[in-house]
Parts: sequence; C-alpha cells; structure tokens
Amino acid sequence: MNFIRCTFISILLLPALVPGCAQQTAGKPVLSADPTATAPAPPPVPPSGGPTSAGADYIIGADDSIQVTVWKEPQLSVSGIPVRPDGKISLPLINDIQAAGFTPTQLGANITERLKTGKFVTDPVVDVSVLAVNSKRVFLIGEVSRVGPLAITPGMTILQAISSAGGLTPYANKKKIYIWRGDPGKQQKIYFDYTKAVKKGDMQGVSLLPGDTIVVP
Repeated sequence: MNFIRCTFISILLLPALVPGCAQQTAGKPVLSADPTATAPAPPPVPPSGGPTSAGADYIIGADDSIQVTVWKEPQLSVSGIPVRPDGKISLPLINDIQAAGFTPTQLGANITERLKTGKFVTDPVVDVSVLAVNSKRVFLIGEVSRVGPLAITPGMTILQAISSAGGLTPYANKKKIYIWRGDPGKQQKIYFDYTKAVKKGDMQGVSLLPGDTIVVP
C-alpha cells in the first residue's frame, strides 16, 4: 500500500518538478535558443571623412566629397565622388564639369542645364550635397600635440585650431607662434602671442584661411 501511495504522489509532483514535461503535455513544447543562430547585423557605418559643415552658401573646393542625385535616374546619380585637383568632377553622360568655386545649389543648376542641353533627361531634377569637407584645411607644424592638416570651419581662429590639435607641448614658445599665408614666394608672416590671447581672451583679430600654415617653434 505504501508503494502504491508513493507512486501516486510522485506522478502528481512530476509536472511541477519538470516544467518541460508539463508544457509538452499541454501542447506547448519549450524551445531552446539555436546555438548556431547569428545576431542581426549592426547598421552600416557611414564612410569617414572631414567634417560635414557645408551650408547653402558653402563654396565647393578640391578634395571635397560630394553626392549628385538625379531624381528617378539612379544610373546618373553618384555618391562620394571627390573633386579633383583641377576642380572638376566626372559624371555619367556629361563627362567633366567644374565643381570647385560653386555652391551645391549652383552646381546642381549647372548639371541640370547640361542634362537638358544634351537632351539626356526630360525635366531633370538634380540635388547636390557635400558629404565631406576636405578642401578647407590648415596645417600645423612644430610644438603641437598633433601636427598635420586640420579641417577648419568659417571664422576659426588660431587659438581654436591649436586647441583642436590637442594644444601646445611643454616646449612650445608661446610668444613666437606665427602663420605662413599666401602662395609660395608671396607668403605673409603673421605673428601670434598665445599667452596674451589666452590671458585676455583676445583672438588678435586673426581668423584662419584655407591653406594657412601655423608654425609653433
């Protein structure tokens, strides 16, 4: 009798002790994770490049990366096309066209006109955007933490550029910093007193121009 009673109790307790059996009995089997399943792929990372701070009045320059979109014409649209040193880009059907020296809106209008003139597209709608600003750069050499080219924004000062380059090294001569500006053979030397600028908050009225070279002795 004791054996029968124990067997009966064990049968009653079995679903509680083994949840999987209870779910299977109820027609709801437990599904374990597939160890071979792969996680969803992460979203694509956009291509790296210079800062994209191009407004409507931005003037495209050499080395900038741009995107040209022709509405409903994917075969004529291009992305990430670099502006060549001669200031031109190459596009399907219309070949070379001047890009440097124009705003994105102006370049879009020029491309539209070329497409119309060549009768390639009926009523083309063209959009031009700047993906990476690489043409507006200055160069830092000498006693700065990171020497080399630095992309600049409109109105950037020497003090801001030095800060963006990681600041001065302990060996920098803060009173003898200068800028080389202009074409070779016609360069202008502009001195900058870093100590005075930091102390008085005075940028000394010197804003950087593309192509400037900041020398920190």
